[in-house]
Amino acid sequence: ICSLIGTPRFLFNLMIGRLVTKDGRCNIEFGKREPGNHLAYLVDMWTTFVEIRWRFVLLLFVASFIGSWFIFSLLWYWIARSNGDMSAPRRTNHTMCIANVNSLTTAFLYSLETQTTIGYGGRAPTGQCAGTVAVIILQSMVGVFINSFMCGVILAKISLPKRRAKTVSFSDTAVICLKNGKLCLQIRVANLRKTLLIGSQIYGKLLKTTTTSDGETLILDQLDIHFTVDAGKDNLFFICPLTLYHVIDRASPFYEISADTLPHQDFELVVFLDGTAESTSSVCQVRTSYTPQEMQWGHSFLPIISRTKTGKYCVDFSNFSKSVQVATPHCARCFEGKADAELQIHNQHKKDNRKNQQKIGIHNLAFQGTDVHDAADVTKM
Repeated sequence: ICSLIGTPRFLFNLMIGRLVTKDGRCNIEFGKREPGNHLAYLVDMWTTFVEIRWRFVLLLFVASFIGSWFIFSLLWYWIARSNGDMSAPRRTNHTMCIANVNSLTTAFLYSLETQTTIGYGGRAPTGQCAGTVAVIILQSMVGVFINSFMCGVILAKISLPKRRAKTVSFSDTAVICLKNGKLCLQIRVANLRKTLLIGSQIYGKLLKTTTTSDGETLILDQLDIHFTVDAGKDNLFFICPLTLYHVIDRASPFYEISADTLPHQDFELVVFLDGTAESTSSVCQVRTSYTPQEMQWGHSFLPIISRTKTGKYCVDFSNFSKSVQVATPHCARCFEGKADAELQIHNQHKKDNRKNQQKIGIHNLAFQGTDVHDAADVTKM
């Protein structure tokens, strides 16, 4: 669950009008929830502690230990006071339960030493009271539980898959240009680590407000956007930056959009990349979003991969999001119409050539026809 609380001002400005920020966070908050729904967070206590911010984890860490020490110090103080150990130095033949615990401060120090197994030796149970043995067992078990729980929470937060997602970067903008004779929407993605993301898959969702034939308005209606690379869309070899492209054809939601109408559109393209970290085997998802103002029509990305003289491949990340203007059709419809017209003209030329060939009776232009005259009979006797 993502929230706007605690968001820096410059990020807050970028989040206005979009569901997913550039760094993958969700711009959504839940309001007017029923009071009973808050108990669901306590039922799923482990997930709640793992997802809360670090400041609250550290506060919980300190409070759990100090709180347990203080609660048990009250028990030790009550045992010592009930047994009369506070006035034991002034009495003779008195059996003490805890040695050298004569105030709340010394009881707190004894509680801390017991739970953390420091054992300075100045304060210790005498073994003459059964209650002290029971409290020692109880405090030891509580201390082990707190240690295990807090270590698990901290380890889980450190190893969250979204930390791995921080080392996967998308280009700041998307470009629309020709690729292999087709009009395509292109984006770039790079893995900043040398370790691979195994089984990487890329896909997108187009979010926009639509109105159905029944007059119902659908907010954040989702349409599938298929991305691919030259080697396919599944199981990407994600060792170097990849350029992902979406073909704008009749089945594409961008088919009716042109270079002039693109800046005035109201939609959001959310791109997802799923993969498994090679080093930790944890599944992570990286996401970002693009608005129409972040799409450049008629631009193409600059090349960033080169080969050095020593045979190594070098990636220039300074050009990762840079692009240059290239000749691009004004819209997908007119580009397709022009291509259909050229194809029709080409087919007409082929048809005319066949008719001409049939008229002259030549089926193979590699051969030439010549007239053959009968030779005169010049046989001599």
